Amino acid sequence: MAKKKKPIRKCIVTGSTAEKKELIRVVRSPEGEVFVDPGGKKNGRGAYLTNNDECFLEAKRKDALSRHLNIKVTEEDYDRLLEERRKGIKR
Repeated sequence: MAKKKKPIRKCIVTGSTAEKKELIRVVRSPEGEVFVDPGGKKNGRGAYLTNNDECFLEAKRKDALSRHLNIKVTEEDYDRLLEERRKGIKR
């Protein structure tokens, strides 16, 4: 029996690749809301970040999510996303 291929994704900040379940997906919904998607299956445009505070802070400094999600992500949004990642909030 063949082994199942594991999905690989790339962090938009560090450029490193890892299995999908090891990264955090941030989604822009069709309504324009930005949130963390812990399950990785919500509808909308997504971007992956390494699962640590330093990566989220670097994304904030570079405003990386605004470029990849094609929407203006505010500093407050970045702070909220960091808190959601820390708490593991499910949506």
